[in-house]
Amino acid sequence: MEINGTHSSDPISSLLPEKQGSSVGKNDFMNLLATQLKNQDPLEPSKNDEMLAQLAQFSSLEQMQNLNDNIVGLAVLQQSNALMQQLTDASALMGKDVQYTHPDTGEDVWGQVQSVRIVDGSAVLRIGGQDVPLTSVTEIGTPPDPTPAP
Repeated sequence: MEINGTHSSDPISSLLPEKQGSSVGKNDFMNLLATQLKNQDPLEPSKNDEMLAQLAQFSSLEQMQNLNDNIVGLAVLQQSNALMQQLTDASALMGKDVQYTHPDTGEDVWGQVQSVRIVDGSAVLRIGGQDVPLTSVTEIGTPPDPTPAP
């Protein structure tokens, strides 16, 4: 004997809220669980083990989501710290003479660092009116004296 309105071919999917493009959240899950309990077949009630397994599975999923959120936050923090470290390291070069590989010609050139800034996630030095990536610096020190040709 089947009681109308309490049993369908797929009881869980018939109780899920119809949301396009979104996942079932904590409140949706709890509402679904309560609806399942209210609408279960009185002649064949759900077993406690099944309900506990569903709760444990949802709890595990929620913990994994929280862990994922924490890892994403940590990655953002590390990226921010890396940018600050680059800026700090590059600022130590302010006013110093450096040798760098010229971005256009590829030759080694000496110049004095005038300013430092972050561009697209990388430290860039301003030398002689030109932007030079920090990664192009090959030496820090005093430029060699040009020796007169004999």
